[in-house]
Amino acid sequence: MDDTTAIVWFRRDLRLADNPALQAAAEGHGRVIAAFVHDPALLRPSGANRVVFLHGCLDALDADLGGRLWEREGDPQLVLPRLAEEVEATAVYVAEDFGPYGVRRDLAVEAPLVAAGRTLERVGSPYAVPPDTLFTGGGTPFKVFTPFSRQWRDHGWDEPIRAPASGSVSWLARPGPEWAGRPTGSGPEATGGLPAAGEAEAARLADEFLAGHVDGYTDDRNRPDLDLTSRLSPHLKYGTVHPRQLLARLGRGAGAHTWSGELCWRDFYADVLYHRPETARQNYSVAMNGIEWDTGARADDRFAAWCQGRTGYPIVDAGMRQLLAEGWMHNRVRMITASFLVKDLHLEWTRGARWFMRQLVDGDLASNNHGWQWTAGTGTDAAPFFRIFNPTAQGQRFDPHGDYVRRYVPELRAIAGKAVHEPWKQAEADLFSDGTGQYPSPIVDHKAEREDALARYQRR
Repeated sequence: MDDTTAIVWFRRDLRLADNPALQAAAEGHGRVIAAFVHDPALLRPSGANRVVFLHGCLDALDADLGGRLWEREGDPQLVLPRLAEEVEATAVYVAEDFGPYGVRRDLAVEAPLVAAGRTLERVGSPYAVPPDTLFTGGGTPFKVFTPFSRQWRDHGWDEPIRAPASGSVSWLARPGPEWAGRPTGSGPEATGGLPAAGEAEAARLADEFLAGHVDGYTDDRNRPDLDLTSRLSPHLKYGTVHPRQLLARLGRGAGAHTWSGELCWRDFYADVLYHRPETARQNYSVAMNGIEWDTGARADDRFAAWCQGRTGYPIVDAGMRQLLAEGWMHNRVRMITASFLVKDLHLEWTRGARWFMRQLVDGDLASNNHGWQWTAGTGTDAAPFFRIFNPTAQGQRFDPHGDYVRRYVPELRAIAGKAVHEPWKQAEADLFSDGTGQYPSPIVDHKAEREDALARYQRR
């Protein structure tokens, strides 16, 4: 360790444990600054839910640092070199970003640092196996998940490292007012149902899931009524927990294997986006570019009904209302609602992906947009376009007692059991007994729209 100052630029690694960039900075320098930059380029497309959750994570990190987190607002390629000059730092340490914007941003930050005799040290990443690591036998990026997942498991990952011992890092205190550098104003209005933030909460959720629910995950993961998933996705998004920390604790049962596969999907989609950055907005499969999508006033009205959870299909509406209420949606229901938008309403997947990214507290560009492409049949390793979810049958299968629908659609709480998935079969006198108001009739006929979707696929 030398008598120099380093900056640890926190981004999607808002934790102290298992943080390789922090460890490298602490081992190589006598003084360390913990910094976070509120980047307008990232804040603009973020919905209120993610911004508020991010602020909660920063609050928790600052508390863990004893009030020594330096926050700044502005373009990182201006803010970081200026801060490094101000504190005479010789290096800035970061976890490597592989997203399209992140790669460009880091190169733009690195250039003025290097010109001033400083370095940008990329140490670690938000992934168990970083993008651009695994390749097919022919040396090309993977296009299909299953062979990727086999090599992912064979490759493995490092063991997690402990948080620095108390007093082992000489953190520099920040100057100025307590929250100098955080964007000012009243802040965005988020839903009231957001999860608790921070590294300690991520650890609590992990303990709860791994101790009580992971063994049954293979069977229970598709049941939104049971609410037995980990709910760790927002914490993985901002790095209050690293996937490596979770994988290290998994056993060898079927549930553990299935759940580790969900973490593998996260790495796979990040790898796909790294090699094909244009697929954040465009079809991965160019063969699907000819699909006809609806536009105009009727399409806009149907999109609004879908966003508000007013389609007349209970499982779809429950999911969309959960999204509005909590900034989160069960993964099975994400697939159902996405299929409905694309194949029943004939709206392009990008519209739904943008709406999800505005609402989701765990909104991740690679996972969200490539998940949408999977359902839309336009992506890598995609479900065939002609596999079209029947929203009623999906509800009956995965919410067999109707509890999930009744939780989020109060107009239907008077209907017992799985009959809630077909409210149009009920006599009007049996509905709305609690005065919650009129539930809409289905805005489309699924059978007819399914045939229309298949005809469009044939005409592409």
